Amino acid sequence: MAASELYTKYARVWIPDAEEVWKSAELVKDYKPGDGLLRLQLEEGQEIEHKLDPKTQNLPHLRNPDILVGENDLTALSYLHEPAVLHNLKVRFIDSKLIYTYCGIVLVAINPYETLPIYGTDIINAYSGQNMGDMDPHIFAVAEEAYKQMARDERNQSIIVSGESGAGKTVSAKYAMRYFATVSGSASEANVEEKVLASNPIMESIGNAKTTRNDNSSRFGKYIEIGFDKRYHIIGANMRTYLLEKSRVVFQADEERNYHIFYQLCASSHLPELKTLKLGGANDFHYTKQGRNPVIDGVDDAKEMSNTRQAFTLLGINESYQMGLFQILAAILHLGNVEIKDRDADSCIIPPNNGHLTAFCELMGVTYQDMSHWLCHRKLKTATETYIKTTPKIQAVNSRDALAKHIYAKLFNWIVDHVNQALHSTVKQHSFIGVLDIYGFETFEINSFEQFCINYANEKLQQQFNMHVFKLEQEEYMKEQIPWTLIDFYDNQPCINLIESKMGILDLLDEECKMPKGSDDSWAQKLYNTHLKTCALFEKPRMSNRAFIIQHFADKVEYQCEGFLEKNKDTVNEEQINVLKASKFDLLVELFRDEEKATTPTGPTTGKRMLSVRPDKGRPNQASKEHKKTVGLQFRNSLHLLMETLNATTPHYVRCIKPNDYKHAFTFDPKRAVQQLRACGVLETIRISAAGFPSRWTYQEFFSRYRVLMKQKDVLADRKLTCKNVLEQLVQDPDKYQFGKTKIFFRAGQVAYLEKLRADKLRAACIRIQKTIRCWLARKKYLRMKNASITIQRYVRGHQARRLAKFLRRTRAAIIIQKYQRMYVERTRFRRKKAAALAMQCILRAYMARQNYNRLLREHKTVLIQKMVRGWLARQWYKRTLQAIVYLQCCVRRMRAKRELKKLKIEARSVEHYKKLNIGMENKIMQLQRRVDEQNKENRTISERLTSLESSHTVETERLKKEVGRLRTAEDEAKANANKVTSLLEELARLRQELATTQKDKKVIEDWAEKYRDEMEQMVAELKEQNGLLKNEKEDLNRLIQEQSQQMTEKMQRALQEETQQLENDLNEERSRYQNLLTEHLRLEERYDDLKESISVAVPKPGHRRTDSTHSSNESESTYMSEFAESEEGSRAGEDMTRGGDMSTFLKMQKRVTELEQEKHSLQNELDRREEQFQRARARDDEEHKKARSAELEYESLKRQELESENKKLKHNLNEMRQLLSGNAGANTSAPGSPAYKVLLDQLNASNEELEVRKDEVLILRSQLVSHKEAMQHKETMTEPMSHPEDLRKMKDAGEMTQAYLGLKDTNRSPRFLRKPLEVNELVNRLRSPAPDYHKLNEDGELWLVYEGLKETNRLLESQLQMQRRSHDNEVEVLRGELQSMKEENNRQQQLLAQNLQLPPEARIEASLQHEITRLTNENLEMLNTDDPGKIRLYRINVLKRMIDLMEQLEKQDKTVRKLKKQLKVFAKKIGELEVGQVENVSPGQTVDEPIRPVNIPRREKDFQGMLEYKKEDELKLVKNLILELKPRGVAVNLIPGLPAYILFMCLRHADYVNDDQRVRSLLTCTINSIKKILKKRGDDFETVSFWLSNTCRFLHCLKQYSGDEQFMKHNSTKQNEHCLSNFDLAEYRQVLSDLAIQIYQQLIKCMENILQPMIVSGMLEHETIQGVSGVKPTGLRKRTSSIADEGTYTLDSILRQLNSFHSTMCQHGTDPELIKQVVKQQFYIIGAVTLNNLLLRKDMCSWSKGMQIRYNVSQLEEWLREKNLMNCGAKETLEPLIQAAQLLQVKKKTDEDAEAICSMCNALTTAQIVKVLNLYTPLNEFEERVSVTFIRTIQTRLRDRMESPQLLMDTKMIYPVTFPFNPSSLALETIQIPTSLNLSFLTRV
Repeated sequence: MAASELYTKYARVWIPDAEEVWKSAELVKDYKPGDGLLRLQLEEGQEIEHKLDPKTQNLPHLRNPDILVGENDLTALSYLHEPAVLHNLKVRFIDSKLIYTYCGIVLVAINPYETLPIYGTDIINAYSGQNMGDMDPHIFAVAEEAYKQMARDERNQSIIVSGESGAGKTVSAKYAMRYFATVSGSASEANVEEKVLASNPIMESIGNAKTTRNDNSSRFGKYIEIGFDKRYHIIGANMRTYLLEKSRVVFQADEERNYHIFYQLCASSHLPELKTLKLGGANDFHYTKQGRNPVIDGVDDAKEMSNTRQAFTLLGINESYQMGLFQILAAILHLGNVEIKDRDADSCIIPPNNGHLTAFCELMGVTYQDMSHWLCHRKLKTATETYIKTTPKIQAVNSRDALAKHIYAKLFNWIVDHVNQALHSTVKQHSFIGVLDIYGFETFEINSFEQFCINYANEKLQQQFNMHVFKLEQEEYMKEQIPWTLIDFYDNQPCINLIESKMGILDLLDEECKMPKGSDDSWAQKLYNTHLKTCALFEKPRMSNRAFIIQHFADKVEYQCEGFLEKNKDTVNEEQINVLKASKFDLLVELFRDEEKATTPTGPTTGKRMLSVRPDKGRPNQASKEHKKTVGLQFRNSLHLLMETLNATTPHYVRCIKPNDYKHAFTFDPKRAVQQLRACGVLETIRISAAGFPSRWTYQEFFSRYRVLMKQKDVLADRKLTCKNVLEQLVQDPDKYQFGKTKIFFRAGQVAYLEKLRADKLRAACIRIQKTIRCWLARKKYLRMKNASITIQRYVRGHQARRLAKFLRRTRAAIIIQKYQRMYVERTRFRRKKAAALAMQCILRAYMARQNYNRLLREHKTVLIQKMVRGWLARQWYKRTLQAIVYLQCCVRRMRAKRELKKLKIEARSVEHYKKLNIGMENKIMQLQRRVDEQNKENRTISERLTSLESSHTVETERLKKEVGRLRTAEDEAKANANKVTSLLEELARLRQELATTQKDKKVIEDWAEKYRDEMEQMVAELKEQNGLLKNEKEDLNRLIQEQSQQMTEKMQRALQEETQQLENDLNEERSRYQNLLTEHLRLEERYDDLKESISVAVPKPGHRRTDSTHSSNESESTYMSEFAESEEGSRAGEDMTRGGDMSTFLKMQKRVTELEQEKHSLQNELDRREEQFQRARARDDEEHKKARSAELEYESLKRQELESENKKLKHNLNEMRQLLSGNAGANTSAPGSPAYKVLLDQLNASNEELEVRKDEVLILRSQLVSHKEAMQHKETMTEPMSHPEDLRKMKDAGEMTQAYLGLKDTNRSPRFLRKPLEVNELVNRLRSPAPDYHKLNEDGELWLVYEGLKETNRLLESQLQMQRRSHDNEVEVLRGELQSMKEENNRQQQLLAQNLQLPPEARIEASLQHEITRLTNENLEMLNTDDPGKIRLYRINVLKRMIDLMEQLEKQDKTVRKLKKQLKVFAKKIGELEVGQVENVSPGQTVDEPIRPVNIPRREKDFQGMLEYKKEDELKLVKNLILELKPRGVAVNLIPGLPAYILFMCLRHADYVNDDQRVRSLLTCTINSIKKILKKRGDDFETVSFWLSNTCRFLHCLKQYSGDEQFMKHNSTKQNEHCLSNFDLAEYRQVLSDLAIQIYQQLIKCMENILQPMIVSGMLEHETIQGVSGVKPTGLRKRTSSIADEGTYTLDSILRQLNSFHSTMCQHGTDPELIKQVVKQQFYIIGAVTLNNLLLRKDMCSWSKGMQIRYNVSQLEEWLREKNLMNCGAKETLEPLIQAAQLLQVKKKTDEDAEAICSMCNALTTAQIVKVLNLYTPLNEFEERVSVTFIRTIQTRLRDRMESPQLLMDTKMIYPVTFPFNPSSLALETIQIPTSLNLSFLTRV
């Protein structure tokens, strides 16, 4: 294919750019061969000319089609070159926020500098078990690939993580280890995975530091080997470290920090345990303040210190060792602050009593003098003598810093050794996965020895990487049988030889270190002389003689020679080391004790070396020689070991990229990125891939994608042949492609060419379709316009004709209106003038009349006033005269009286006068007294007469007054009639005159009324209009009120629904939490059993130990505790043989199990409490009815007692009142009112007799009620002897009953009734008072008031008695009903007796005895409630008599049996003789037609009670045949559902019937343990788990149905209620069975999930249910050959068939319908969650056509639900997130209206999920468009107020809390037959 075919107009290319590295442009015109320049147009619109190289004529790189941009794998790009790779990474990182991208076998990870929610457990579970190419790129995908290959190929794996500082290497390695720890788990309870993860904070604290590029930069390399056993569980780990940057301990550049541990110590210096370290802030120490930035934003060093200490503790480093470590670290800080001063030019001194040196010596346990001496001196040894020489200040400071670095390096290695020891496992390691976190290629302004070693290591790793990539390419070509040629790739072996070969850089460096006067300058000269002319990769800088340049694979690096020798030697003053070795600090001595045998003080710890503190005393010379190894040699050796390890494993590569140097989130710097891509080998991988056949398609994918380029005749049955024929036609150059066995291989650019052909073909088809559709639309539009024009014309013409007719009619009407209008105007004018004239006349005449009237009126008033004044003046004169006369008379009389008074006073003063007066005074008084008495009698008589006369006179006077009044009235009427005639005449004249006036006024009023009427009509119209408006307003207000009320109602309903939903959610959460605890408990049980088995395998037990089987069954978890007891005994048996560490772990696990048990108990109680609240609410009415009924009898009895007491009081009061009245009546027979007293006495006597009668009736009624109550108690004892004991005890408590009755009495008593006894008492007290005045009593009618009160009292009593009579009648009816039921019970007993009589004697005796025992038991229970000793004694006598009668009856029966047996033997003997005789008499020719057989007595079939009896020794056989060896398939097909459960319950019923608690407990325990055992053995078989879930639920329902509880009994038949358990309450075992059912349900869900999991993604996402809707996108993804699983392709039909299988299996097993609904809901949740999670993690699945496929698949699932009648089970709602995700893929995603529609539609998806789908949306064709970043931000803005979880994926492990609604069985137990196939012949039906 010529270049001119691709470089045409509008083709897009990449051109170099100084700022953006590469810039996109578009060709303005076609390129022709020979052109020297290209005319291009940039994206900004600017046109430029791009000159081509005249020598090479290389054209610019072509840009990939937009449809390929953003691919998961860079090798899937059609054009593989640097700008395409850079642009693809940028689009994924900036636009889609995707940080991971594949590049063949390499995972490119870009540091986002932001925390992303893509590392949770849900993401780990989503990637677990998936192939590497099936999901979006992720570090978890690489980890899963390594784990899978380790398990499949049984080959060790390695994950190599590399990159610059700050690129995210450490985090990536950490997440890889977290993935292994989560997926694999550990093989023991030692929590190895937690220890592996706990090593990270320790190594980060002592090996990581802040640099200018990274806040948490690893300053050492590490290789962690994670070990696995044969089951691929983590058993341990081992860590190797490389090249710790010791110089950072003593020096840090600006904006950098020392190692984190120092700042953590300083931040925690305030802690009490760290006070002895004498630390302060980080700015107080020289080693921590040089960077001048001791704080990292967002990092709390004190908190990190706490995490570090916790990690130390978890790894087994105790508190004392931790404090020792901190003590050494603090001493290093103090050592850095030791001040050294110059003494002279060649010596120095430390000032005495230096505080920091003192603190150093105290912390390190050394003497101050020795340390201060050797810091300023050194020892020189010669062959003969030893000299001590002073050192200048610079050397002393360097010596001090060297000592600090050496101590820190030793401490670092010690910690690494202890971490390895903690991660070491005693179990044999089967395989391992290594994670290499090593520094990437580094180049700085000043590069020294550390950068040289780092780049050397990267050269070695790059070589290994290139060889591995080349090897994979070669394997792929050989597998597909593609002819291939050797691909030329960059080999960096010359650079490696330059560094490590003989006479290489490292060799010359070691040689120079051995020289006595070796220096950096002399070493540089040797390098120049050796390599400058011989090696092209070695160069010398022009301006320097102390540096050299090496051409690495990534870039040229200039190294400064200064410091190389010193760092390579890594020397330290031996005397200082000796001082430290002599320390009293044990940990410090331990650090330096193994120095002699340490080969790599700064290198790795090889193998799995255990920590040893004993010095190696052997071979000191060799140890000394080993100690003198240089750092370079050690690093080279450790690097060789690393490469050997990597070459022995399968490597996986992670390349971390740093997007910018400023740590800005999601900011991409193309220059920095392309520099790292070149350095890390990604572009080399691209180059190797592009050199061969980078694009690879299967034949089916190629056919599906490019079917549009084929003609119908080209399509053959053989897809491979079809693709070959088509490709030969499309691509003429055969070198551009190759046909493999399963794939087609394309050269670079061929896929883009095919895509161009496909797009052109589709574009041509689209144009043709558009042409046809536009023609059709234009014709349709023309026809519509034509029809519209005709219609418009017709309507216009008609409209014009109608307007003309209307005009003519209006003209005629206007003339008529004008005529009548003019006539009306003239008439109105005439009437108005006439009315005005009349009005004027009327007004004038009225005015004149009023004037005349007023004049006459004034004259009349004047005369009247004069008359009144004259009369008043005459009266005034008369009054004054009269008053003067009276006054004169008074004065005269007063004067005469004064004179008389004066004379009397004088006379009274004389003595003689007094004597005269007193003579005869006494006689006069007596006479006057008699006269007064007589006068009083006369007055009384006269007054009586006078009274009678006055009364008669008054009557006569009234009569006369009436007569006089009548006469006067008649006289007045006569006078009035006479005057009336005259007045009438005058009135008649006046009226005639007024009539005339009125007529005139009438006319005026009529005119005014007409005018007023018009105004009123107008006003009424206005009012009507206003009224209409008001009505409308009223209607609007009413409607508004109704709407508001409706809204309020809806709001209240919503609030109620939300509250209800919240309560349901809380309940579901409690259930889910409880069931999760059960799951955790089951998991711990399984792990406990595994540990027990491993202990038993490791240590065989000498004997067998049994557990006590007689422990109490009252504990709800007896089953589990029995198992734990066995396990504890097993653990005690092997205690002496196990290691202490394992035993402690074992005990910790036991303690944890106990804690979980307690927590489970508490949660179980909480759940029971919650469920009991609902049960109480449901059964509250029944219980209240029972309590009210039980309390009613006591209430009635107490009420009757009170009525009797009140009647007695009334009777007593009435008797007293009767006696008083009788005595008073006898003493005053002639007193007035005596007849009333007699009437009152008669009434009282009648009332008393009535009360006596009522008393007798009450007594009779009470006796009947008591007998009724006893009968009811007897019946309750017969039927439910154990029901509601607490309620019975409460009813028997008389005190509480009395209080309850008094409360009811005070509430219900009538106030009127309460007042009457008080009135009677007052009456009695008044009658008892001495000498009552009956006259006075009777004067005001008080006695009659009392009488009426008594009558009212009697009426009240009578009403009360009538009420009692009615209640009595009602209760008599109830008693009659009870009597009828007792009669029916009696008839039933008679029938039972008749049946017993028909039974054989043995069965009859047994039945009668059983019946008698039952009756006696009931009577005993009845007598227990009686406190009367006489009754008890009488009862005992009756019992003895009955026993004697029974014993006699038994003896008679025995005699009868013996007699009948003898007769039977005689009859049998006779019959035998008769048969022999008949046989002898038969001749040989005769045949016997009907042989004579013995006549058997017919016996009715025994009435079975639905119980099965078994022997104690057959219990294990029962469990074995019915549970352990039972095959569910045969039982489900041939027998009734739940048969094992029925059989077990029938056996349990018999154990309950015989009252054998040991057998009940043993049977239930064995059943539960056996079910657990069979589930553990065959827990992965869905049929088995479903079968036992159904039977466990049925067994649980049977325990409830036959428990005797009323809430369960109401669903039973009468016969089933007779089969209830009678002796044991198994409520606690019901809870245990419920827990077991929950565990089985969860096991069923897991089993179902394991079956469905492989089908879901393939069937719901990958398979094209609707063929032809979605074309395969040209991904070209090259999966690893080991990742391709040889599995069949699942379809949606496979899922539906599996669902049908699940449903039919559960139906055959008789699973409850409600439980089936819950299982189906869980199935659909798993399908929806797994599908959605994979959709969110697969970019290739997020397209419009895939959304259509998903919606179709969901509709098929809904159709399946309809077929099974399961639409209301809630399964459809679980698919709602998936449905909305599919809709989101199909809706428009451009405008704000689309954003609003998406926000309202996707309410079941979280914001993170919506944004993720929009980011992943990928067009399959060029005609589709990607979702813009602006639209996604709009969606985020609209959804930011949502309160939801930030979790991206759905929890596929979530299990809905299961409930087991009570489902009673209608099957009668006595009808169940046991098939012989179950081998249960040892069971006997009872």
